[in-house]
Amino acid sequence: MNRTLLTSPLLLGFEHIERLLERNGKTETYPPYNIEHTSDEHLKITLAVAGFAAEDLSVSVEDNQLVIRGRLNNNGEDKTFLHRGIATRQFQRSFVLADGIEVLGAELNHGLLTIELERPRAENAVKTIPIRSADIQLGDARDRN
Repeated sequence: MNRTLLTSPLLLGFEHIERLLERNGKTETYPPYNIEHTSDEHLKITLAVAGFAAEDLSVSVEDNQLVIRGRLNNNGEDKTFLHRGIATRQFQRSFVLADGIEVLGAELNHGLLTIELERPRAENAVKTIPIRSADIQLGDARDRN
């Protein structure tokens, strides 16, 4: 049997992470992108989308995934290229978002689509779980009061 770290019996409830890793394991190279850690709570994703206008792009959050789609509207133009080095094909790029990450906004500037993300600081919380005893029956406990 082929077991991975996430299928360990000591890790409960992480099956969805393994499915996300499998889904995102497919490596796509277009469009190229950077992910920048701008502060403890902020991230910035920058995609190179030369040739696309704002109306050709969409940014959405779907089931904890940031999904960026691009579809160039050619308006029926037929162009003859001697060399075509700028890719303008349709694309979809997805990023899995951890719980709590919020998308603050997106901006297209000089062929770069920048998406700002915020990761709020996690609060350390301790929760004490009461332990019931199987020795004391509910009726016996009432009789003692």
